[in-house]
Amino acid sequence: METYRTIFISDIHLGTKFSKANTFLDFLKHNESESLYLVGDIIDGWAIKRKINWAQSHSDVIQKLLRRARKGTKIHYITGNHDEFLRSFLPLVLGDSIFIENDATYIDLKNRRFYVTHGDFFDAITMTKKWLAVLGDYGYDLLLHLNSPIRKVRKLFGIKKEWSLSKYAKDNIKSSVSFITDFETILANYAKQKNFNGVICGHIHKAEIKDINNIMYLNCGDWVESCTALVETLDGEWKIILWEEHED
Repeated sequence: METYRTIFISDIHLGTKFSKANTFLDFLKHNESESLYLVGDIIDGWAIKRKINWAQSHSDVIQKLLRRARKGTKIHYITGNHDEFLRSFLPLVLGDSIFIENDATYIDLKNRRFYVTHGDFFDAITMTKKWLAVLGDYGYDLLLHLNSPIRKVRKLFGIKKEWSLSKYAKDNIKSSVSFITDFETILANYAKQKNFNGVICGHIHKAEIKDINNIMYLNCGDWVESCTALVETLDGEWKIILWEEHED
């Protein structure tokens, strides 16, 4: 069992077919922390409105998180655009260990201040053209659906290396790359204006640790494709963990 000062997770999208809930449960089995930040889109309200895909593993994730809270782990749930249904009730404090809010301030061991946000408030499409964001969500689902038959064809040709059409599109299509770069820069500039040393976010499903104009930009990634977590170690080091299920 690895222990960290804080674990940051985003974009599990519980309630969808593509949520890697079992892999996340395996991650929780092998990793613990003093604090846990859920940085938005944990429950996918958009997808649930269309067609609910709620497996037992999705309930197990909720139960596991509640169990962690009962044992003393401080859990901060930062809402995202897919779980925006919670925003009407914020801020919420459940017991002594669960805090639900739109954003938060996090101070690391080196006394650096981080602005914690899902990131959708800094996405012009999500905020001003929700219909287009929902359409894009459908398109992303289609690409995820296509991953399975493509994987089977590649296996027939003896190609074992994992490849994702949705990830390829995100990483290589010019407009997508431009959007991600703009998103990162806008968030970093906001953090700088508000005298933060860094920003921690999710939303774009791309885990990252980098410097943007002397601001630390940290993105948790997702649990739909990449299965990544952002952690601060007990020594104050920042890391991205790429998780694959472990055999005990």
